[in-house]
Amino acid sequence: MKRIALAAALLLAAAALAGVLRPEGAGADTTTPGTDSVTVTGTGGVEAVPDRAEISAGVESRAPTAQGALAANGAAMRKVIAALREGGGKDVTTQSVSLATTFDQNGKPDGFVASNIASAETLLADAGALIDAAVAAGATTIYGPSLSSSDAHALYRQALAKAVDDAKARAGILASAAGRELGRVTAIVEGGGAPVPFAAKASGTQDSTPVVSGPQETTAQVSVTYELR
Repeated sequence: MKRIALAAALLLAAAALAGVLRPEGAGADTTTPGTDSVTVTGTGGVEAVPDRAEISAGVESRAPTAQGALAANGAAMRKVIAALREGGGKDVTTQSVSLATTFDQNGKPDGFVASNIASAETLLADAGALIDAAVAAGATTIYGPSLSSSDAHALYRQALAKAVDDAKARAGILASAAGRELGRVTAIVEGGGAPVPFAAKASGTQDSTPVVSGPQETTAQVSVTYELR
């Protein structure tokens, strides 16, 4: 009986081993070796002179009561908003409205201050005149201008294409140095981009508030992975 049991055990072990070693078996390893690759970062830039400007104009009003400060501020700000629109400002938008208590030099409340700020977009050449119009209408605070290009999206797409070309050139140099060739692209990840201002130049008429502009570089960045052959 012992000899029969031993023989049966040996037969089962041999069968199990055959199943593990058989290529077509359930335990066969079908994983293919990893493909060599190179990942590079490319950058691209396009220069253009901004042709749009956004300015912010506001009024600050003080009064003994909150109602008085807010009423005076509202009346003054309506004139500023009208001036922005009459001066050619587009997309006139309220940015903030605030009301706060004021204090004297001893820290005691002595009234209220109300503030209202609105923004408007215009052509760069008209920005100085629009600022002057807002101040003439009663604006006591001016912020900006924030400069931009009307074709910003097209400029970014051009920069993005240059970034992809730059990535390919960089990858090609690395592949050549390693004695390899570039294969297909396996991944592309887009990075961020933003306009970068350069030296400024004057804009607008000589008798208006000077607003200067220089070329801006719109940049883009991509990360590209290539197979290596």
